[in-house]
Amino acid sequence: MPAKSAVETDTRVEAGDTVGPLLRGVGVLRRLTEAGGTLSPSALERATGLARSTVDRITATLARMDYVRLDGRDVVLAPRVMELGNAYLAALRLPELLGAHADALADELDESVSLAVADLDGIRFIHQATRRRAMSVSFRIGDLLPAERTAPGALFATEWKQPDWARWRTRRATDPTDAAFPAVPPRRPQAEGPADAPLPDSAFVQRVERARRDGWAVDDQLIEPGLVAVSVPVRDPHTGRLACVASVVSHTSRHSAADLRGGLLPRLRTAVTAMETELRTAPPPRPGPPPSGLATWTTASKHQLGRDFVESLARGLTVPTAFGEGRAALSLSDVARATGLARATARRALLTHEHLGLVQALPDRTFTLTPRVLDLGFPPLSRTTLPRLAEPHLRALATRLHEPTALAVLTADGKEIQYTAGAGASRVLTVHITVGARLPAAQTSLGRVLLADAGAPLPPALAEVRAQGYALVDEELESGLRSIAVPVRDRASRAVAALNVATHAARRTLEDCLHDVLPALRETAAHIESDLHTASRFTPIPTS
Repeated sequence: MPAKSAVETDTRVEAGDTVGPLLRGVGVLRRLTEAGGTLSPSALERATGLARSTVDRITATLARMDYVRLDGRDVVLAPRVMELGNAYLAALRLPELLGAHADALADELDESVSLAVADLDGIRFIHQATRRRAMSVSFRIGDLLPAERTAPGALFATEWKQPDWARWRTRRATDPTDAAFPAVPPRRPQAEGPADAPLPDSAFVQRVERARRDGWAVDDQLIEPGLVAVSVPVRDPHTGRLACVASVVSHTSRHSAADLRGGLLPRLRTAVTAMETELRTAPPPRPGPPPSGLATWTTASKHQLGRDFVESLARGLTVPTAFGEGRAALSLSDVARATGLARATARRALLTHEHLGLVQALPDRTFTLTPRVLDLGFPPLSRTTLPRLAEPHLRALATRLHEPTALAVLTADGKEIQYTAGAGASRVLTVHITVGARLPAAQTSLGRVLLADAGAPLPPALAEVRAQGYALVDEELESGLRSIAVPVRDRASRAVAALNVATHAARRTLEDCLHDVLPALRETAAHIESDLHTASRFTPIPTS
């Protein structure tokens, strides 16, 4: 069913045990997610029904948490918000255990492969291995699709009980165009193709019965003309229930639905068998350290920002981050201990998240996250790239130093660097950076930093660069040009890109570069790495 606005939801439950500011803050994150990650404050005001002053306080709080950034007149989702979805995916463990099997199958078949879980009467993607083509599947991790328009949905519905079918029929009646599912093309009132005309309920019921009988299901252009998929359930070896569904997705220009059944289904079934073996033999998760100091941080932020910081919103949003690998189900005491919140505060936050469908209470009085947590910013950010992550940080650095800055990667042969992002400075005499341009790696500070990360024995000059963690090049590439660079490292500590600042020799001495520029450069690289590590935990981030 279409989500209510934050105000509508809050009015209905204000007298209960939920936290109003948390309800409104989650509403803002959801509207930003539905809009692709960017909205103006005025558009947020219209989308949520909140007063402008309330929107401003919520966005100021989210910006303080690094969940959004204020970019000119727009509010933009920031990579840090993905820590909420990361907590769910880590607790679920399926992407970690099964993702490599899905990736290997995609490479073998040269087709897109996805993993999806059930989310009420919809399905939600938790892993995507896509092919880079001019026409390719564009679903993202966290996207929600209606069950009846997918192959996984028919398989999940084989386990539905009467209340599930009743919920599905109610949603179908109240949302005939699938407006609540922004990841799929909406149905048109006048049917123009197979994905436009709503099929009768009986058609889905028949598909579910076939899926129950066959043990697999096909989507023959139900989502969009040309899109076909075949799906097989991955069962939990301990309970026998569906843990997730694996799908091979293609286009009718490459495969018909019959081709998928005849040619690709056997290989998919083999991969699913390997996935189920993985689930059966995987050792128990080893809990990592829970977050710490969150309550102290929110209190300090309140003291610094005053009424512009909504402490109850910030504290409520820390609760999902208490979950994670080895922490899939937590008691109230566990959540309070992990976050540093008082039990009463943690309880109200959990009840609010339960009301919003983000948390589920289990019979043993523990709580677990639901797939709906992925609604909070994950889909639009799961398809980002390193240059996009870096751009706001590059602009901030260029503004701070009044010097141009750039991000670059090594070319495949290791002989050149290629600029992938940059920010200029408002000076008469400045360095102009063209994205896509290439320069000899050995003659640039960017290239030397990247070459110094190679595992092989290094010449003395590059060994020194590796030891000191930066490269300073003085008028070697061009007379008067002085530049200094540092690496940008991924989650495995590999230098996947380099960041530099360029200046004129008459403007900054070598000592200035080391004492003034280098600390700011390292601080900026740390910010980019933090965003990269968060964004890439469960989804690959292209470096260019």
